[in-house]
Amino acid sequence: MSKLKIAIIGNGSISESHLKAYHNNSKCQLWAICDVNEERARKTASQYDIPHVYTDYRELLGNPDLDAVSICTWNNTHAEISIAALEAGKSVLCEKPLCKTVDEALLIQEAAHRTGGLLQVGYVRRHASNIEVLKKFIDAGDLGEIYYAKASLLRRLGNPGGWFSDKERSGGGPLIDIGVHVIDLCWYLMGKPQVKSVKGHTYQKLGNRSNIENYHFYQAADYDAKNNTVEDIANALITFENGASLMVDVSFSLHARQNSSLINIYGDKGGAEIEPQLSIVTERHNTILNIDPQISHPGFDFVSSFQNEIDHFVNCCLGTEKTISPVEDGVQMIKILNAIYQSAADGREIQFD
Repeated sequence: MSKLKIAIIGNGSISESHLKAYHNNSKCQLWAICDVNEERARKTASQYDIPHVYTDYRELLGNPDLDAVSICTWNNTHAEISIAALEAGKSVLCEKPLCKTVDEALLIQEAAHRTGGLLQVGYVRRHASNIEVLKKFIDAGDLGEIYYAKASLLRRLGNPGGWFSDKERSGGGPLIDIGVHVIDLCWYLMGKPQVKSVKGHTYQKLGNRSNIENYHFYQAADYDAKNNTVEDIANALITFENGASLMVDVSFSLHARQNSSLINIYGDKGGAEIEPQLSIVTERHNTILNIDPQISHPGFDFVSSFQNEIDHFVNCCLGTEKTISPVEDGVQMIKILNAIYQSAADGREIQFD
């Protein structure tokens, strides 16, 4: 059987995770790389033995041998490239977030339905091994009805700058960059209930904090401390039609003592701590039990989760699996994120239809 031919569109930092995972998958071949920076693309092509290099994604999509693409570009280009790829008959793995606006998300969904093509959204945390284990407990009813979730990813100094801090290209700051991951994960584990309302707040007080010395943090390749148009921190309360609720807060910059990561879900028969590592809490014989599953990666392991995600996408392209992160989920998440930003801007709760 011939190997699935894959192209990477966008050769920024996240593309490295896609490249490594595809390289490790024996069912596919890295066939092309596309980036506006030709020198960078050619260097990557040489490193991974990729035969075709492009600087224009439209030209790449015209290659009839190509089967599928990973879209790793700025958020403001996700919609146009996803739609073009679907219309060219390619399967698509689009990095999160699906796009910037609800209108764009609906256009992508329409293109996927119209063409019958595959579009998988890059929700890598859904593919973590600890989540796969937890999902089995949830699906078996061991946690009962999940009615509350709480997620917090706080960086004390973690604004990457560059396009991440440019709202025009990114669509926002920590909410749309890292908040999308934890909101989606909780929503997914809660059974993807219908949203009833959203109340959110955002704050832009600290910026890139380029004045800080003696403390290193990740900086984008185009880091520029003078350009920052995104929030430092966002928080929200999301309520669902079934009565459940989700509380979330995420930050790029905050006067916190240390970075922190906390994701918990609670049901009427048990609960689970997901971050920093998986632990299940329940009751038996009138006694509270703390259950620590014996798994290789009890916390979120980025490398193995990415490999799982790419392997799943390849199998979906080959027709042996059905994606667990369909375009419809991407649309719903953009509706939630945009509602949080709108709520913060308007100072009111946003009701969903």
